[in-house]
Amino acid sequence: MASSGVKIELKDVLIIKAIIFDFDGTIANTLPICYYAFQCVFKEFDNKNLSNEEIKAMFGPSETGIIRENLSNSNKDAAIELYYAKYSERHSQFVTPHKEIDDLIKRIKEQGLKIGIFTGKAKRSLDISLKALQMEGLFDVIITGDDVNEPKPHPEGLLKALSLLSVGKSEALFIGDSDADIDAGIRANVYTVGVQWLPDCHSMEFTIEPNSIFKSVTEFIDSMGIGETYEY
Repeated sequence: MASSGVKIELKDVLIIKAIIFDFDGTIANTLPICYYAFQCVFKEFDNKNLSNEEIKAMFGPSETGIIRENLSNSNKDAAIELYYAKYSERHSQFVTPHKEIDDLIKRIKEQGLKIGIFTGKAKRSLDISLKALQMEGLFDVIITGDDVNEPKPHPEGLLKALSLLSVGKSEALFIGDSDADIDAGIRANVYTVGVQWLPDCHSMEFTIEPNSIFKSVTEFIDSMGIGETYEY
C-alpha cells in the first residue's frame, strides 16, 4: 500500500506521518533576542547584568514563568510587559529568516505530512516570531509553554501534540536542539532528533543521546528522503 509517510535514514526502520519541532534554536535562531530581552528585564528591575549562560540556565518554563520565578523585584507584570516590548521591537534586528528551514517546512508540507510545534515559549512571543518570520498558518498544531502544566523535559506537551494530530508515537518525529527536548522526546517514546544546524542552538553536545543527530538542514532532508513515497 502506498504511503505519504517518510522514512528516516534506514529505509526499513521508520515511517512517519507527523514532524513536531521545537522552536527556539531549532526552527528559528531566536535565542539572541531572548537573551537580549531577558537582559533588559533583569537590568531594569533587579539591576543585574546577566550573561547568556546565566539566562540559559533559567530555561524550562515560559518567559513569564522564568520572570516570575527568578526576578527579585515584585513588579512581575511590568517586567513581563518590558520583556515582550523588547522582544518585539528588536526582533528583526536579532532574528532573520533561514532559507533552508523555510525550504524544509515547504517540503514537509508538500509531502503531505502533518507538522507541529512544541515549545517552551509563551504563545505571545511565539506569535511575534511567527508573524515576523512569515510562518503564520504553516503548522497543524502548536503547543506552547502556556498550554502545559509541566514544562520540558516533561513530555506532556509532546503527547498533547500527538493527540491533537491524531498520530501514534511510532508515527511521529520530534526535532529539538536542547537536552530538555531530547529528554521529552525519549520519555514520550517518540523518535527524537537532535539538531545543531543554527548558530545559536541550546546544546553543542547532548548529554542525553538522541536517536539521530544532524548538523545541517540539508543533511536532514537527504536522510529523510523527503519527496519520495515508499511501500509498506
